[in-house]
Amino acid sequence: MPDRTPSSWYTAISGCVRCGRESTAFGLLRGMREREVPLSGFALASLVTACERWGKDEAHACGAAIHALTHKAGLMVNVYIGTALLHLYGSQKCAVDAQRLFWEMPERNVVSWTALMVSLSSNGYLEEALGAYRRMRKEGVTCNANSFATVVSLCGSLKNEVAGLQVFSQVLVSGLQRQVSVANSLITMLGNIARVQDAEKLFYQMVERDTISWNTMLVDAEVLFWSMGRRDLISWNTMISSYVQNGNNMDALKTVGPEALMDGRMVHAMILQLSLQSNLLVCASLASLEEGMQLHGLGVKCGLDIDSHVVNAAMDMYGKCGKMDEMLKMLPDPAVRPQQCWNTLISGYARYGYFKEAEDTFKHMVSMGRKPDYVTFVTLLSACSHAGLVDKCIDYYNSMSSVFGVSPGINHCVCIVDVLGRLGRFTEAEKFIEDMPVLPNDLIWRSLLSSSRTHKNLDIGRKAAKKLLELDPFDDSAYVLLSNLYATSARWSDVDRLRSHMKNINLNKRPACSWLKQKKEVSTFGIGDRSHKHTEQIYAKLDEMFLKLRDVGYVADTSSALHDTDEEQKEQNLWNHS
Repeated sequence: MPDRTPSSWYTAISGCVRCGRESTAFGLLRGMREREVPLSGFALASLVTACERWGKDEAHACGAAIHALTHKAGLMVNVYIGTALLHLYGSQKCAVDAQRLFWEMPERNVVSWTALMVSLSSNGYLEEALGAYRRMRKEGVTCNANSFATVVSLCGSLKNEVAGLQVFSQVLVSGLQRQVSVANSLITMLGNIARVQDAEKLFYQMVERDTISWNTMLVDAEVLFWSMGRRDLISWNTMISSYVQNGNNMDALKTVGPEALMDGRMVHAMILQLSLQSNLLVCASLASLEEGMQLHGLGVKCGLDIDSHVVNAAMDMYGKCGKMDEMLKMLPDPAVRPQQCWNTLISGYARYGYFKEAEDTFKHMVSMGRKPDYVTFVTLLSACSHAGLVDKCIDYYNSMSSVFGVSPGINHCVCIVDVLGRLGRFTEAEKFIEDMPVLPNDLIWRSLLSSSRTHKNLDIGRKAAKKLLELDPFDDSAYVLLSNLYATSARWSDVDRLRSHMKNINLNKRPACSWLKQKKEVSTFGIGDRSHKHTEQIYAKLDEMFLKLRDVGYVADTSSALHDTDEEQKEQNLWNHS
């Protein structure tokens, strides 16, 4: 071609990559640079795809070179080249590079968010991948079938029932459960969280099924195996595994047939059970006792008080609402108590600082022959952390893999960092973070930063804030916690500098608020809030209470007031806080 346009160069590079001629493609790239032909995200993304076909070291070096070239050419705004690099780093086990690259990208779409989740999850960082999904939802990015299939699989791998059901609801709202890949992921996830009947019902509702759909259900239902038109090696192996796991008692695996599912009463019961559990979980998260009790009563009335999932959700609700006595009344007999109920009970004790009861429950569970799981240790380590029992916390952490065969995850590590930080043992906390079996995430650094404020340790606080902002440069909590650390040390110039920086990058602290429900009306209150329709009466009552408290000797503790004002103003700000 005597006259080559930039588009012809890009097309030639892409064509060479598709045909497996990677060396020729990179030769064309060199030719472009020698002739000063402008680079494009399209061409560079094709070359990143070529890198994935090489060995790990060569692929990583090649990807890093293209990454640097992309920066130099000012093409990081191109979401396609960024996403291609994310895929490359993830496939080469470079999760840290993938995460750093992601936050460098000025534009991120659902494909790049999904690529980040895949990169993290494929490298074992499942909790971090789930956190990325939550952040994606928070930023208003609409999920597609691939992103839903990815996050549903994450919830299944983590056996996180709460997150799994929340994502299930979001899938139903989107209507994407009709996609085979999404439905297959949902069936697997439901099986992993012991909701086999729901998995069966979803399977029968599928309009289209593939081999993966059938293989997924084989672990739950023998009848499906014999209904398959074609059985492969995976099918047979899965069926044999099902026989072994169930002691040849195949009667336990009888499935609900399509005819039964078409019965309107069964559909209604399934929806009611799922709805009750989901709504009880919402009441638990909001500590909304009145609505939770009404839902529990509805469950009893409908005969769902024997459903283990509903029982556990109601127990969790009562525990989070401070009604431990009601929770204990619902406890199934230890001999038949599901794992979830053991975990919920330990969690309830941990939440209110009853470490001895939490530990006794754990020991009772083990003595009954039940094997503690990932969640069990999160609740137990949390109880140790809240009680400040650092040695016990570390002992239980060390016993996880050696005694019980449970691999430590990020949530367990957060508990260790938290308890060490509470006691000001920062050298040990830093050493633990260095040796952690998983990549430190925002929860680790935020916990360390918060502890550094308590102990006024500026050096540790700055390090933690730096790491936190490397993960997410727009994390408002990092700036606020560091600002609070400076304020407790009376470094007001540093406070002003941070706040100015937040203003320059258009970053605002998300305001905290309290809420109060009276009859059917919910009112919210923020610091110094005067938006309520009864503002004058509220503040008049506050002033009256303040005077009465002063009369009986109340003195405000202004040591944690984080503004450079006089004592009277600090006292007033604390009193008017939400």
